[in-house]
Amino acid sequence: MQNCNQSLSRNRIILPTALICTFIYICTITMAISTPDVTPLLWRIPWRTSFMWKSEKKPLRNYVPISEISPHLRTAVILAEDDRFEEHEGVDWKAIKKAAEINMQRGKFSRGGSTITMQLAKNLYLSPDKNLFRKLKEILITFKLENTLSKERILEIYLNVAEWGNGIFGAEAAANHYFGKKAKHLSRHEAAFLAAILPRPKFYDRNRGGPYLQRRISSIEGRL
Repeated sequence: MQNCNQSLSRNRIILPTALICTFIYICTITMAISTPDVTPLLWRIPWRTSFMWKSEKKPLRNYVPISEISPHLRTAVILAEDDRFEEHEGVDWKAIKKAAEINMQRGKFSRGGSTITMQLAKNLYLSPDKNLFRKLKEILITFKLENTLSKERILEIYLNVAEWGNGIFGAEAAANHYFGKKAKHLSRHEAAFLAAILPRPKFYDRNRGGPYLQRRISSIEGRL
């Protein structure tokens, strides 16, 4: 009788676990099939991304090759957004673990641990909504991007589609909006400013003098 009860207890644990794993597997396969083909990004980028369609204003953007973007800005963005960009394969599990620990300490979701490639996946194809299935789809697209494009191409596209203010997309439009110059002419300080505002571009577009932002700019500039 005891063996029978133990067997029933095991079944109560194993069956729900198997069903959950099967459900997750089916969802993952379905999403993998439904993710976009990223191969065209080898030679072109979408004229409008999912975030541009959601912009409150008509998007201002002007695509430029990475050679026309200041090396200061390229480095500043990597330092600010994803300092292990050259090392990971799209997902930085160390950063995600660290972000999860910080979120648990603060009791709220304040950091996501997203890499530049993950942000590119989100900006190009997804909504800003935060849920498990959207995050899983983001990771699947991220792996596609990393397996298809070079790191330099990923960074080039990201710098051309990143949002730098309300309706301001891409490094060239941002350089013109904030400093009245081309992206290739940005100084170290200007590059640090643009990298610093990436997490909350619309807010910092209206609030440029806050002490936190100034400290963040100084920190990034000091590492350039």
